[in-house]
Amino acid sequence: MRSRTVMAAVLAGLFVAATGTAAERPNVLLILCDDLRPDAIGCYGSPHVNTPHIDALATGGVRFRNAFCTTSLCSPSRASMLTGLYAHAHGVRNNFTELPPRLPHWPGRLREQGYATAYIGKWHMGEDNDAPRPGFDWFVSHKGQGKYFGTEWNVNGERRETPPVYYTTVVTDFSLDWLKRQPQGAPWALCLGHKAPHSFYFPEPKYEHSFDKVPVPYPASAFDLADKPDWIRQRLTTWHGIYGPLFEWRKKFPDSRPEAVEDFEKMVHAYWGTVLSVDDSVGRLVDFLKASGQFENTLVIFMGDNGLLEGEHGMVDKRTMHEPSIRVPIIARGPGLPTGTRVSQQVLVEDVAPSILETCRAPQLESIHGRSWVRLCNEGDPEWRTAWLYEYNDEKQFPYTPNIRGIRTDGFKFIRYPHGDGSPDRHLPELYALEADPEELHNLVADPAHAATRADLERQLTGLLSSFGLDQRRDTMPIDDGIKPTLPDAKIR
Repeated sequence: MRSRTVMAAVLAGLFVAATGTAAERPNVLLILCDDLRPDAIGCYGSPHVNTPHIDALATGGVRFRNAFCTTSLCSPSRASMLTGLYAHAHGVRNNFTELPPRLPHWPGRLREQGYATAYIGKWHMGEDNDAPRPGFDWFVSHKGQGKYFGTEWNVNGERRETPPVYYTTVVTDFSLDWLKRQPQGAPWALCLGHKAPHSFYFPEPKYEHSFDKVPVPYPASAFDLADKPDWIRQRLTTWHGIYGPLFEWRKKFPDSRPEAVEDFEKMVHAYWGTVLSVDDSVGRLVDFLKASGQFENTLVIFMGDNGLLEGEHGMVDKRTMHEPSIRVPIIARGPGLPTGTRVSQQVLVEDVAPSILETCRAPQLESIHGRSWVRLCNEGDPEWRTAWLYEYNDEKQFPYTPNIRGIRTDGFKFIRYPHGDGSPDRHLPELYALEADPEELHNLVADPAHAATRADLERQLTGLLSSFGLDQRRDTMPIDDGIKPTLPDAKIR
């Protein structure tokens, strides 16, 4: 460990000699939440969830109003955030696949440039593996999802069971301990992976009853499924449907009243409660950075890996291409970025890696799908994307959610459910006019008035798939080696 530290110091010295002072290379703190809906944060419009510390980052930096994941599933989206690649390229297309160890990612690139790097918290690429991963000087994680209380941790190769302290508090403590060990002035990059607000939702005791008096009705789209694909109706009683067992709150809260709406309400209350602890964590980290004089020279990115359906279209969980499932919060604050800025263009989780590397003046990852939003934030970018591809491949554990291929433009969304047997779609496609119908209540795919729009979106989707070297008729996507994927057109990706 000592030799690694010495080598990092030597590399840092060489880099500083070539490029200037250490202060010109900002630190990086990426805070990653799990299944976090943007509307569960104050600055994104929540009328109930008070998140002053997260909101302060947005006030002092950039809030992306239209940020999305391209596969709404934890492991694929995390891999895309690290590598800048789509799931079909990095190969992590489900929650059980390892990130290929030879695949470059932005923390590893920064480590090559003399940064100290750490990952602390939920990794979740390789369900049964909590061993340290390449590219990090310090790696603290656990197997699988972890628990809100009593997680068994692997602390940089040493398995350790912590006291029954709340998960969010534990990862924040681990992070602060590591930050305090970093030499003054030496650049560092830390990824903190929260479990919250992933199900099952267990708030800290102090937040268990924070929202007891807040009524939570089902969303408008929960029960009107007449123009939706068959698979959505078939999903209602499954693990991920609103009539299924996933959020059966009577089993966990025996004192709850029997009405289903009470169970749904308690579910959302508990979800919000876990977010309050995340905001506390952000406050503790920012307080340390300010006290140690590092805040102004630290790029802080707060984000989620994917969205979450809370009753919309009769579903819970994610995976689908509907708006609550694909929208993520992304907030960035630090050197090289404007303050108090809101960006409306569509950004993707793949854009995080190149944006961090540009801010840190580090060499970019080669042949990736994401692009840096630094110029977009500061002066605008007329070449920024206006459409992009969504992909999801069905999982053996959840056969009731089909393969999904779709395209989202600034104004429309078209979703297909392809199969590999040569037959037409088994499920009705979906077409939504997003500006007029943001809740996706009206499927326009069979509306003659929108036939031309559908045809144009189908053409664009076919072009996107072709530009990636993918066949839209296949059930599964071929696995690229993740090193040199075929790049699509820069304006439509």
